[in-house]
Amino acid sequence: MATVTHTAQFVERTPHAGASERQVLRLSDVDWDGYLTVQKVFDRQRGFRLAYDRGELEIMSPTLAHDDDSRFLGDLVRVGARAARLPSRRGGSVTMRTELLQKGIEPDDCFWIQNAEKVAGARELDLDVLPPPDLGIEVDVSRSSLNRFSIYAALRIAEIWRLEGDALTFFLLTDRGEYTPALASRALPHLRPDDVMRFVHEGRVAVDQGEVLDQFREWYGKFLAGIESGE
Repeated sequence: MATVTHTAQFVERTPHAGASERQVLRLSDVDWDGYLTVQKVFDRQRGFRLAYDRGELEIMSPTLAHDDDSRFLGDLVRVGARAARLPSRRGGSVTMRTELLQKGIEPDDCFWIQNAEKVAGARELDLDVLPPPDLGIEVDVSRSSLNRFSIYAALRIAEIWRLEGDALTFFLLTDRGEYTPALASRALPHLRPDDVMRFVHEGRVAVDQGEVLDQFREWYGKFLAGIESGE
């Protein structure tokens, strides 16, 4: 039987400079069936993100600033993969979960790049059969009270891009099952956080974000070509 107790709290923290006013609701003592039930309720609620870790369920609300940044970051990944001549499959905020470990999470966006071929044609994500995404994107999660990285690590997500205000950090999963900050992406070769943030800033104020994406694709393509030629 699904169990969702009345134990709940709004997690309120002082936001960092530039953070959006995102609210977080945390429920305790939620069993696996209860998690699945709540998930169904929010399936059609655009932008809400759920995270679950062994009885603790967190529901994070959307904001315009958050959605704009997460969508644009995802677009940069998609365009960057094209510039690098890599295949990509976009997973969006697909639910990734494992009943065995009692963990689940919905990223702001995610991609299969190195493993794109293995998920081609898949209509449902069964992590017992399919590989996890190669890259996950998290935007404005400073108010989260769960250890989201421990959930991602359990699901074996190889790389996380975390954007907090004006700070973008790339994290890579180590052989020890921990995330460590990285100077460059593994999913998109040689790409650095500062390179990406330059275009994020431009995208935030652009009338036409498509033009910024075109500029990024051109820059990244030339950047990779220069590395290949030894320039």
